[in-house]
Amino acid sequence: MKLMGNMSNGNFSNLTRDGERKNIEFKENLNSNTHLVTERKQQLASQMKYRLERGNGEAIYFIGVTDDGQLLGLGKPEIDESLYVLGEIARDVKAKIVNVETEKAMKGEVAKVIISRFPTNKPDHLLIGVAGHVDHGKSTLVGTLTTGSLDSGAGSTRIFLDVQKHEIERGLSADLSFAVYGFKNGEPVRIKNPLNKRDKALMVEKCDKLISFVDTVGHEPWLRTTIRGIVGQKLSHGLLVVAADQGPTHITREHLGIILAMDLPVIVVMTKIDMVTPERVKTVRQEIFDLLKLVGRIPYMVKTPQDADFLTENMNHHLVPVVKVSAVTGEGLELLDRIFSRLKTPSHEEDSKKPFMMYIDKIYSVIGVGTVVSGTIRQGKVKKGEKLILGPFNSGDFLPVSVKTIEMHHYRKESAAVGEVVGISITGVEMDEIRRGMILCHHDYHPLAVREFDADVAILVHPTTIKEGYECITHIETIAETTCFRPLNHEYLSAGDTGQIRMRFKYHPFAIREGQKLIFREGKSKGVGTVTRLAI
Repeated sequence: MKLMGNMSNGNFSNLTRDGERKNIEFKENLNSNTHLVTERKQQLASQMKYRLERGNGEAIYFIGVTDDGQLLGLGKPEIDESLYVLGEIARDVKAKIVNVETEKAMKGEVAKVIISRFPTNKPDHLLIGVAGHVDHGKSTLVGTLTTGSLDSGAGSTRIFLDVQKHEIERGLSADLSFAVYGFKNGEPVRIKNPLNKRDKALMVEKCDKLISFVDTVGHEPWLRTTIRGIVGQKLSHGLLVVAADQGPTHITREHLGIILAMDLPVIVVMTKIDMVTPERVKTVRQEIFDLLKLVGRIPYMVKTPQDADFLTENMNHHLVPVVKVSAVTGEGLELLDRIFSRLKTPSHEEDSKKPFMMYIDKIYSVIGVGTVVSGTIRQGKVKKGEKLILGPFNSGDFLPVSVKTIEMHHYRKESAAVGEVVGISITGVEMDEIRRGMILCHHDYHPLAVREFDADVAILVHPTTIKEGYECITHIETIAETTCFRPLNHEYLSAGDTGQIRMRFKYHPFAIREGQKLIFREGKSKGVGTVTRLAI
């Protein structure tokens, strides 16, 4: 470690804590059970504030070093634990870890940790929705990408995503799962166990680009959950998974249609290529190409790093990369890494200037924290301690709440911005009063509680005709509500028709705006549309 100075005889001969560099602190070891207890944590926070002040906003901590400068060293688990504790203390004093360097010592490693109050660049963040038929390898692919661990052939890496007991036992995802990996200077950064909250938080800390996956559900009975995953998040791309042993199915087509209805660029991954013959791979490749051409897309087979570079430079809504992958042998994974590392982050410049608003996707309670609502921030920025409003409730009212804490992938943040998937703990409303589809927003957003609205729709599939009184589940953002239909410029609508419909939420009002996209899906009926006017 070049900046540590002379380390001969186990000492920093030209760096002493009481010398010129008074922003330096030596720590032998830090652990959560001892150093994050309230009183001790407060002492360490005061100490860190002092070091930051003496260093004009920057403090340097050496971990694995005794108080008199002896280099003892620590094992990697102890280093990681110490970094986690430092990160928690830094957040309390509105600072963050900006760099970590390690050097071998007698008993392991010594870490030099730079903590800064200076603003650092926010990491680029891509939110990618993963869709495809059940058992086509979605969760396994995401688990392998995020951990770097190859699969056993029996879906061993999916365990990192299937977090419900019945999901693990059956090998089927039943709800949305979220996973993350990232890049630092173009190189992938992975974690051994994405279920470890501490590992996730450290990853968010050190990456300059994050890839968040929303892993949806492939089993047909949970199609509503898949729609919620694609419609209800502010996705930058859709990733469609097709298994080489089965090829595209009716669910593949259904999921592709949902991605396209949301106007998202698509990446297609052919999985399980280790299980079939080269001839079968060619056959499925052609089936994928034919399907993409049928919906007006241009498929492009990614075979080399140069192909990946070309596609990420020129990718748009029409050009679709197709990558062959095996989570067992690792074939194709480096190409996917290269694509993700170079994909351009969508610009949220306009949305970032608007008042904060987030549609609620999940509601839960955390011991010691309280009520937490999670979702993807649709616009604006939110800060810890801010006053917001939540609703609408059945009365149409929006109630005041306060922001206690903000987390992204278990990384505690002072603020969060558009495009980030966050959990926000709030006070002011009981947990059982909140439902999915409500919004959390600034007063300046001026939300409206809406029961009726008009929409321009296209009927994709319907066995008979849609007349006044027809009811269907309509999805808008994270809203999934029964709506009553009334055609406005036709007596009825059939499959293939387009027209304007007055729609009414049957049970609850929701906060929606003109221009939002919607999908309605029930049984064999399916259609898409756009909200054109609010009837208020």
